[in-house]
Amino acid sequence: MWNPRTEHAIRGALRLPRRLHRSQQGSISILSVFAVLALVMLLGMVMNVGRHVDGKIRMQNAADDVAYSGGVMIARELNTLAFTNHLMCEVFALTAIMREARDRNSDRYVPEILQAWVKVGELFQGSKIRKFEILGDAIIQKVPLEQELTRAFSEWMAAASTRVLPVFEEILRQEMIPHFQQAVRQVYPELARLVADEVAQREGQPDWGRGVMVGSLRRANSGQTIGGGNPEWYELIIDPVYDANPSSATYFSEAREWRNGRAEYLRGVWNGQLLAFFDKRARMSQYANLWRSFTCAQLNKLLAEYPDRNLPFVLNSRERDWMDGNSYLDQYFTFIGVVSWGRLPELGPGIFRNPSGGAPLAFAQVRVFVPKSRLVWRQSSLGGGGGSSREPIGGLPGAGIELPAEEDPNPSPPIVPPIIEWHVVRGGRSPEWSLYNQNWTAQLVPATAPTLGTILGPDLGGLGMEDLRRISTH
Repeated sequence: MWNPRTEHAIRGALRLPRRLHRSQQGSISILSVFAVLALVMLLGMVMNVGRHVDGKIRMQNAADDVAYSGGVMIARELNTLAFTNHLMCEVFALTAIMREARDRNSDRYVPEILQAWVKVGELFQGSKIRKFEILGDAIIQKVPLEQELTRAFSEWMAAASTRVLPVFEEILRQEMIPHFQQAVRQVYPELARLVADEVAQREGQPDWGRGVMVGSLRRANSGQTIGGGNPEWYELIIDPVYDANPSSATYFSEAREWRNGRAEYLRGVWNGQLLAFFDKRARMSQYANLWRSFTCAQLNKLLAEYPDRNLPFVLNSRERDWMDGNSYLDQYFTFIGVVSWGRLPELGPGIFRNPSGGAPLAFAQVRVFVPKSRLVWRQSSLGGGGGSSREPIGGLPGAGIELPAEEDPNPSPPIVPPIIEWHVVRGGRSPEWSLYNQNWTAQLVPATAPTLGTILGPDLGGLGMEDLRRISTH
């Protein structure tokens, strides 16, 4: 029997596909799924790019830090050796001075000289010329004062020599300064290696799963790593006495000549400070000249005791021996800081892929050199006059004393103001590239070393120098 409900149900079922086709309910959910998926992929791409950019910046910063820090350590090594070379000459000069203070050779001649001045004063007193009589009285009055001054100074220096001289002589006898220099030459390249590695490790934190960032400092001429027992850098700095070198005789002679000349110069500087009062106010006794003569003899004797020991360290190659200054720089004083880091784990490795093959690498170049002095303004005065208002008197080395100047009962007329002129000149810094110069410094420079492709080629899949110049940003 026909049922109207059944007919209605059948017609409703037949109209259902048409209603579904026309209905828009739930379509936004499908679009949201695709939109969220696209946004997730875009976010993953942005995060990947950001992590790669961050890693690249950190690696380049690390390479700059490695190169500069390592270069600073090398510069400090050269400055330390230069300082100790000068210190050795100071010890020679002061030892000679203290030996004279101990022996007191100058004292033996002062009484005879002053006694001769007494006779001169008596002759002036008997001249029956008023101004000569006054001069004679002044000479005779000054003789005991100068005698007392020389005695006090001699005893003062003799007391100092009993404490100081044994120390100086032991330093020379045991060759403490050359042994210290040997240690410096061995330690500082290793310090440069440790500093480079430590800087790289600190720049590599946090590592984001890339492991430890590794840094090294390499010679630009050969690619050899500084430190780690590599003897190549040590050969640039030689001890003229102990290092085997084909031209060691030349460097031996140069080192001894410089040491002797520098020690003589420093002896004069110290004596100038010690004897300043004698040079100005106590010339009758000739004590200053006697002291200088005997300290000179003491120094010559001391240098003869050490003809082939306690010599300064020297560079194995000198700038003047090279026709091309840039080649000299590249050969000995140019270094490459290199850092490497593990591959960065990708976010969504099934979607994004890093096309690079090996581990990422960054590099920077540094040079160690002696800079030229800067241009400075210097003034010079024409005419006028003046001087110090205090009187210097010699004392222990490094501890001179200044006495107040006496009041002049008849002051001079006012001094005419001098004419001041200004000139542009170079500063007083020495431009010499040697271990006698304490002005070595380090500076980052563009990475253009000709051997850069050879050094980094194996790490970069065999890229040549032209390829590196195309992809390098510095």
